[in-house]
Amino acid sequence: MADQKPLSGVRILDLSRILAGPWATQILADLGAEVIKVERPGQGDDTRSWGPPFAEGPEGASEAAYFLCANRGKKSLALDMKTPEGQALLRRLAGKSDVVIENFKRGDLKRYGLDYDSLSASNERLIYCSLTGFGQDGPYANRAGYDFMIQGMAGLMSVTGLPDGEPGGGPVKVGVALSDVLTGLYSAIAILGALQERHASGKGQFIDMALFDVTVACLANQSLNYLVSGKAPQRLGNAHPNIVPYQVFVASDGHLIIAVGNDGQFRRLAEVLGNAALADDPAFASNRARVRNREQLIALLEPLVAAASRDHWLAALEQVGVPCGPINDIAEVFADPQAEARGLAMDLPHETLGSVPSVRSPIRYSRSPDSAGSGPPVLGQHSHAVLAELLGLSEEEIEALEAEGVIAS
Repeated sequence: MADQKPLSGVRILDLSRILAGPWATQILADLGAEVIKVERPGQGDDTRSWGPPFAEGPEGASEAAYFLCANRGKKSLALDMKTPEGQALLRRLAGKSDVVIENFKRGDLKRYGLDYDSLSASNERLIYCSLTGFGQDGPYANRAGYDFMIQGMAGLMSVTGLPDGEPGGGPVKVGVALSDVLTGLYSAIAILGALQERHASGKGQFIDMALFDVTVACLANQSLNYLVSGKAPQRLGNAHPNIVPYQVFVASDGHLIIAVGNDGQFRRLAEVLGNAALADDPAFASNRARVRNREQLIALLEPLVAAASRDHWLAALEQVGVPCGPINDIAEVFADPQAEARGLAMDLPHETLGSVPSVRSPIRYSRSPDSAGSGPPVLGQHSHAVLAELLGLSEEEIEALEAEGVIAS
């Protein structure tokens, strides 16, 4: 028998939309879980319309690239959860699921009988993951939370961008919705942990995930820099707060990154740049000294790097084991031999577009398959199959629900 994916046999009822929740369930789908994505009839996940760009197909078929990035490997059930009939169907599906994930505002689903207390009463093994901006308690619990504002409130933008006073200085958000993506990752981890714990307890549980909490947790060394020193870190542009030199330099024909991680690497950098004495200077011999004398050292290194081309330095530094690299745009990333060798770009089958591009999961197992078998679903593509196979509804019952606007296909 062929090796199974790690989560084969796990069913997830996905009531989330936009990015954080769908990112979590896409990870779980890649790992083999059956993900039933519940969407509004006629509209679907908001991101289906978040374009351009759109992937275009025959007869006017199209799908937003944004939607395609986070929904591969799922089934789409178009169902109106505002109707009593739709709510009843979802409660039945939750009874046959291992996990429910949702990103509604706190308390919103209670009025539909789709909150954790309601659903777990008839399925004590149910794992229920709720993603919100600020979590289930605290003074901001009732606030909506969006990635951009969370990046600001949680401190990420305070350490991203050029320092105040420099040209272009000021806070900058990360170039992707990183708070959403990281919350999706942590949510997937939390769900995996709850599934493992259920083996021992036989019971599910409620998981409270907050974009704010996740973003603060992911400040990593910057959080501890503050907690240890009592001083709030400031923006350093492309420089590193704890390691020097670890930043962008300008060569004679472009930019490159030099990322020195220890004193031995610094000595080899100094030798390649033609000023080996820098490594013996007490002001620069240790990383502690280099951080203290950051401005003085960078002023000495910049003209040395500017004296030759980017490719010259990349080759010379790679030869002596000093970490360095170019700054690629995304087109260059996918054309890079490493990306091609790892198969990071791939095509997946799609119901109306024929095929759609996707980015391969970075998880690589030695035995288990590690990628989704299908592209993101068309809105309502699996409505009939889900209701017939899981709930045993007849074709006549399904057609009646469709005529009433409860479901769509």
